[in-house]
Amino acid sequence: MKVFNFFSGTTAALALVAGLAAAQPAEARDRMSPGAAAAVGVLGGLAVGTIVGATVAQQPAYAAPAPVYVAPPPPARVYVEEPAPVVYHHRPRRVYVERCTTERYREWVPGWGWDYRSRQVCG
Repeated sequence: MKVFNFFSGTTAALALVAGLAAAQPAEARDRMSPGAAAAVGVLGGLAVGTIVGATVAQQPAYAAPAPVYVAPPPPARVYVEEPAPVVYHHRPRRVYVERCTTERYREWVPGWGWDYRSRQVCG
């Protein structure tokens, strides 16, 4: 940002000096020595730079405020006497479990012979 301000001030100063040199009549330009022309240019540049610098310095700089951390207050201690909870006891449900097994047995099949078979027995 400072580089931009410097170049904008320099550009404005050069434009002012060029404008002053062009606005003078031809006789005045011929009578002015090169040293005097350089002095007028430097003074004009300083004047324009001062004006630009003052204008830039007057603009407020907006910045975010510094972060502020405030610890929350400790929680208030409140004691409330509550009645004892009511507990209901349920009887456990009866669960009937069938125990089943698989039983294998041999059976005579006429024309074939002995055949192995299985059946499920629960009890």
